[in-house]
Amino acid sequence: MIVVRSVQELTHDKNSVLTVGTFDGVHLGHRSIIKELVTRARSHHGRSVIVTFEPHPREVVGRGPIKLLTPLEERLDLIGQLAVDITVVLEFTYEFSRQTSQEFYERYAVRGVGVSEVIVGHDHMFGRDREGGIQELQALGKTFDFSVAVVEPVSIDGEAVSSSKIREMLLQGDVERAEIFLGRPYSITGNVVQGDRRGTQIGFPTANLDPVHSFQLIPAEGVYCVSVLVGENQYYGMMNIGTRPTFHTELKRTIEVNIFDFNKIIYGSLLRVQFLKRLRPEKKFLSQDELITQLRQDRAQCMNYITTTQLSEISHKGD
Repeated sequence: MIVVRSVQELTHDKNSVLTVGTFDGVHLGHRSIIKELVTRARSHHGRSVIVTFEPHPREVVGRGPIKLLTPLEERLDLIGQLAVDITVVLEFTYEFSRQTSQEFYERYAVRGVGVSEVIVGHDHMFGRDREGGIQELQALGKTFDFSVAVVEPVSIDGEAVSSSKIREMLLQGDVERAEIFLGRPYSITGNVVQGDRRGTQIGFPTANLDPVHSFQLIPAEGVYCVSVLVGENQYYGMMNIGTRPTFHTELKRTIEVNIFDFNKIIYGSLLRVQFLKRLRPEKKFLSQDELITQLRQDRAQCMNYITTTQLSEISHKGD
């Protein structure tokens, strides 16, 4: 996939099929739109083009801060896996946001990329103050000679998949349902930093993580079963997100992971952690021994989950 930062970097090609959006999370709903984009572009012997934005528009237009599901590089990687030809990453500024819907499509789609068809989701809104919807886009298509295809929402158990709903699930610690909506486990990436070695002292050494992206959403406080990518090697473990109230009274949140069957020194390393299941909320224990007993139970529960999941996957592959 080719990634550019302006439409001036592209050769104008009228035979382009285009979609526009932030695509935070690249969830199942987004994937449905992108797959339709790629399919239609190939059927027209044209090129598939995504126009996306950085930073997230909500950060700029004053509708409140937002914690992202996917940093830009992860978003681009996920989009690239779907065989998109070109992604245009436009800088989203306040001045940019003041364009009308017609100004945006005329400048970037019609005169910039070139477009024969636009693929959008059912709730697509665009332009200054989100003034343009599907009808306005269809009217622009008649003016500038491009067609518009609307992709229906993807629903799971009667609930439409959306980035905002996935954020709510993660903030409640429901990483398993978030995985269903995303189509993959939710993940964060962090650098291993020095901790107080409390975990080592009680027999559960942990890698303390400093997230690479401060703006990425961290799931609710609690203990999670996770998979951990260390270099090119994958391990399982359990992660605690919280203030460690058994040992500390300050409210500083830490993110630490106990990697199973792992004893290497990895300070300064970059870890990618995928959330598989929330085991329990964080709690304060009356003694260190009580905490150790609970951690052993957490590990057993985590290992049981991993074993059961792996057996289930093997069974499905056999089918």
